[in-house]
Amino acid sequence: MPHANFTETVQAAFQERFGAGFSLAEAVREQHGRDESRETPVLPDAVLFAQSEQDVIDALQMAAEYRLPVVPWAAGSSIEGQLIPVQGGLSLDVSGLNQVLEVLPGSFQATVQAGVTYAELNRQLRREGLFFPVDPGAEASLGGMASTNASGTAAVRYGTTRDNVLALRAVLPGGEVVNLGSKARKTAAGYDLRGLFIGAEGTLGVMTELTVRLYPLPAHVAVLRASFDSIEQGAACAALLMGAALQPERLELIDAGEVAAVNNYLGRDYAVAPTLWMEFAAATEEALSGTLALARELCAESGGGNLTEAHTEAERAALWEARHKAYYAITAQHPGHAFLTTDICVPLERLPDMVAYTASLCRAASVEGSLVGHVGDGNFHMTFHADPDDAARWQTIHGIYDQMIARALEYGGTCTGEHGVGLHKKGHLARQHGDSLELMRRVKAAFDPLGIMNPGKIF
Repeated sequence: MPHANFTETVQAAFQERFGAGFSLAEAVREQHGRDESRETPVLPDAVLFAQSEQDVIDALQMAAEYRLPVVPWAAGSSIEGQLIPVQGGLSLDVSGLNQVLEVLPGSFQATVQAGVTYAELNRQLRREGLFFPVDPGAEASLGGMASTNASGTAAVRYGTTRDNVLALRAVLPGGEVVNLGSKARKTAAGYDLRGLFIGAEGTLGVMTELTVRLYPLPAHVAVLRASFDSIEQGAACAALLMGAALQPERLELIDAGEVAAVNNYLGRDYAVAPTLWMEFAAATEEALSGTLALARELCAESGGGNLTEAHTEAERAALWEARHKAYYAITAQHPGHAFLTTDICVPLERLPDMVAYTASLCRAASVEGSLVGHVGDGNFHMTFHADPDDAARWQTIHGIYDQMIARALEYGGTCTGEHGVGLHKKGHLARQHGDSLELMRRVKAAFDPLGIMNPGKIF
């Protein structure tokens, strides 16, 4: 059913203003009616391909005039239903805003349009000896990453997207343009409205530009890989490495099932056991050598074996390929199945307990779940799978997930470390924030009094 306000008059007005950039084609609408989640697709009434900030301004002015829902869209890689237009309306595709506008090596910052992907930004930065560190894995856009406060493998060293966005430019419902934050590396001036937009999942407005922090490419880098007898041992080793102040660039844990899947998928022969990936960097070879020696010692004390080192760029890339493709490997093992990926995050000292508790839930219910963890910051993912039509099995899986979240909240953690809320975690957000959720609703109403920005999400 079309949204009630998407009349022929409204359609004609958008077509007159945007011409070929305004699409009613069913295939285009289908593409924009889904994301990477298991949520049921819903087609928008139309898709608008913005090519400039002025397009975004005009689109939001018209949407406000006609009371038409708007869902910002870029790379389409969200996995909690953030991009699904549950009330129809307009899918506003900003992937055409894809220019790196300015790189200031001396200030370690770059200003980009919201549709630029982090991978493309890093390709352009490499010649300057710099990089943007947030790496969520998918070919995500900087605007989408800011909308969900994405993080990923490098968050343990460099933080999340919120930590690496200095300033942003956004268009509010109705078309007003605001500049939030500062290009200075710190500011104490007033409310942090920049931070408010980061993680808002497109419910407050549409980001068009971001100024992000950059870092020098590390001079000397090495990767270690160690296997353990149990997933709990691997998690405990991760906590020990962090306590030793080794400042890893990345610290990733995957379970034995994931390793077996990776071996099949990539033709590797890794020991089928819980495995910890560790990346370290230093300014000198001597400093890196000392760090690696201590890391090897701590791994051995924690029960780690089968230590493998990678020093050249090609060797490191081969080791990290196994980690980055773990999800694709596990999905390839189970053709025809549907998948659910979680993202629990707890205080680091609670991580071994949380991992052990999750494993016990799966064993008790005879449910196969595979673990992948950004364990240096207490964040891990469980990937569950089953026949999409096996309702009883999915009820069991969701029951396990609910218990995981309840225990994470008991530990002072969060229901989502990096995926965001979207449609899937709305109930869990209420459990986590309680009465303060009403404050969030008031903020939403202040920025979007008509309720047209990505309605139905978060709350």
